Amino acid sequence: MPRPCELFPVSDHSLQPRFNGPSRISLRPFNLYDVDDFLLWARDDRATRYLRWDTITSREEALAYLEKVAIPHPWRRSICLDDRSIGYIPIKPESGDDRCRAHIRYAVAAEYWGQGMATLALKMAVSKVFDEIPDLVRLHALVELENKASQRVLEKAGFVKEGLLRKYGFCKELLDMERLEALVDIDDMALEGH
Repeated sequence: MPRPCELFPVSDHSLQPRFNGPSRISLRPFNLYDVDDFLLWARDDRATRYLRWDTITSREEALAYLEKVAIPHPWRRSICLDDRSIGYIPIKPESGDDRCRAHIRYAVAAEYWGQGMATLALKMAVSKVFDEIPDLVRLHALVELENKASQRVLEKAGFVKEGLLRKYGFCKELLDMERLEALVDIDDMALEGH
């Protein structure tokens, strides 16, 4: 079952510092040295509003999350700006007959909202994950209906709205969710002439 509430709102904050280009953004597995940078955004209520996990309030909680959740996860990447963690992208493949599909989520520190970093990081993840997860041909994301900014980020990263799921998920309350899909493997799209 996907965790539909772990998508993160992105909004336009024109007064926030801008980054100077995509070469400063990277994706990598988390490590324990990320604890302080992770805590900076994971303790922000704005950042955890759409997450299923609660705001992390201490360094100890952040360290426990990294040790027990982030690091052991097979595809949970830190979104890094100059190699400092500013967010994350987890991808969870289905299993068995559904192994051709996976769920993707993302979060970015509030100070970087509206700067294109989430879109860039999602594009980077999508371009890698089809090579790294055998049999994967389809990614999907679920986002709260009210979270229009996050829907736009996903669409800019190549996802397509596929439907509305009424009363589909819980994240502090029962929510309607938009379902967005990256419909096929990028290589399949190239073969079809897209």
